Amino acid sequence: MRIHNNSETLTVSVTVGGMKKVSFAEFGGPDVLELVDAEEPHAGPGLIRIAVRAAGVNPVDWRVREGQVLKAHPLELPSGVGLDAAGVVDEVGEGVEGIAVGDPVFGEGASTYAEFAVLSAWALMPEGLSFEEAAGYPSVVETALRVIGQTGVEPGQTLLVSGASGGVGSAVLQIARERGITVIGTAGAANLDYLRDLGALATTYGEGWVERVRRLGRPDAALDLAGSGVIPELVELTGDPGRVVSIADLGAPDHGVLFSGTAGSVPDALAEARDLIERGKLHIPVAKSYTLAEAAAAHIDSQAGHTRGRRVILV
Repeated sequence: MRIHNNSETLTVSVTVGGMKKVSFAEFGGPDVLELVDAEEPHAGPGLIRIAVRAAGVNPVDWRVREGQVLKAHPLELPSGVGLDAAGVVDEVGEGVEGIAVGDPVFGEGASTYAEFAVLSAWALMPEGLSFEEAAGYPSVVETALRVIGQTGVEPGQTLLVSGASGGVGSAVLQIARERGITVIGTAGAANLDYLRDLGALATTYGEGWVERVRRLGRPDAALDLAGSGVIPELVELTGDPGRVVSIADLGAPDHGVLFSGTAGSVPDALAEARDLIERGKLHIPVAKSYTLAEAAAAHIDSQAGHTRGRRVILV
């Protein structure tokens, strides 16, 4: 397209049906992420498309970028990034009922670090939640519900959570409290009051942490959310590798411990998340927000850990 401005002729590049999207063409560090022009995706049967307002940043995002989890998340390069998003429905695929163009939703899909994304699981956003907040819930709550179930911990028992202050930990602590499960959480010193505010017994990780946990109680089950090499100690504390689950240590099976990397029912998890949020039983704060152009910085921060709550990308 050419635009005439007095005596000058300006050439303007226009992409019809295009959008901005974060992509990577090779596996590697955060520097492989690029903000590119891409074709818009469209909602096929059973799917919806949203105009993305915010995308959640999850550890699985950088594990995918590094090529760590190809069995669970096969992909072809170049590939987009991101699973979680919140936004406004602008396309409804064939066979989809109960949702309409213009509805605000949160859910899971593919390549959500983008201006438009297709979702395969979604729910109407809870009342009173911003898009920025809502984008932080889908994978986090699904993971929390799944791993609590996989440990077999029951009301009246005690669950130890290693690395408890991040997004999944924040959800685990609140869901466990709602179910009558006592939680012992480990985190950095700066986050101990945060864990206590969520109802947990809290102590720091680092030298002597096993004895500090023992002073707080005897765990019936344990979760490794940080991947900091503590699987043997978690097995020792619970006395049973079958009661320990990790979402962060790919070497967990070497210790007889389940590595939980495959999602269960995301629609069910979203429905439960919506119910908990609206009843005031679940709140995960946004620790930091980024732009699409700052996706690499978001991954660097996510890999560094020590998050209190969630990181999100605003679109």
